[in-house]
Amino acid sequence: MKPFTLFVLLLLLFTSCYREERQTSDAWVVTEAQMDSISFYTTHHYTQNYNFLVKADTLLLVCQQPSEALSGMLVDTIFVKKDDVVVVADIMTLSTDSVDSVWVQIARDQQTMGWIHESEMLKGVAPDNPISRFIDYFSDEHLLIMLAFVVIVAALYVIRSLFRRNAKIVHFNDIPSFYPTLLAVLVAASAVFYSTIQLADPDSWRHYYYHPTLNPFSVPLHLSLFLLSVWALLLITLAAFDDIRRHLSATEAILYCLGLIAVCAINYVIFSVSTLYYVGYPLLVAYTAFALWRYFSKSRQAYLCGHCGHRLPSKGICPRCGYRNV
Repeated sequence: MKPFTLFVLLLLLFTSCYREERQTSDAWVVTEAQMDSISFYTTHHYTQNYNFLVKADTLLLVCQQPSEALSGMLVDTIFVKKDDVVVVADIMTLSTDSVDSVWVQIARDQQTMGWIHESEMLKGVAPDNPISRFIDYFSDEHLLIMLAFVVIVAALYVIRSLFRRNAKIVHFNDIPSFYPTLLAVLVAASAVFYSTIQLADPDSWRHYYYHPTLNPFSVPLHLSLFLLSVWALLLITLAAFDDIRRHLSATEAILYCLGLIAVCAINYVIFSVSTLYYVGYPLLVAYTAFALWRYFSKSRQAYLCGHCGHRLPSKGICPRCGYRNV
């Protein structure tokens, strides 16, 4: 029995259970066409089934294959018009095309479908979502130039009128609230940050343009910081308007808000444009130092009158009740 027992033990030592390998999903096994689609999406940020909104007056589409158009054959054409929603049906790369090697087939419906050069298409469409359309609208160069001129002229006119009325205005004849100053500085900083992203990492901004979100925790760090600054602008704006309402009468509050909007508009235009030429960075430091100095030296009222509770910039005689505070 001992030799048999020893044989069985040795057999068990050199024997193991065989587990048949299970057939796994082919999620990571992709075809060559799928790899091309993934590669195209990585560099162009859109792929098949992506929706665009036509913003040009018309886009001319070729109904036949692009190779037929390149060979000089007669082809049929069709138009899609402004405000039409189109979908990317197919993408083709033709290395023999000297104008643009990428052709995109877009469709409005089953009857309206055709091919167009990608470069021509992108000039006449925008992603079909409100955030991308907002970005596209305020990124138009001609609009920015016109907007900058109108904003600066209107803002200077408003500020001049407020000075002549001796009205309250941020940085110069400010109210004892830090929120308006903080709002103006944050607008300038956000404009610098926005232009910096376009300069340093335009590809990530382009990807965000095609796939926008308001969630700051689902994007890379630099875009997350920018979105957090946008949310901070919204919250500080509400806090500033609430403080303005408490410190000023209705008429004075309206005038002060007009002046604050004018200052913020000038900040956005100046800092977003100057940062493209690297002047915005030292300008932002200088402006922040000026804004903080003006508030803490001229507008901050850290004391309360011991008799009537009126805010005072320093100890002394209260201008409201005449009580001497020491």
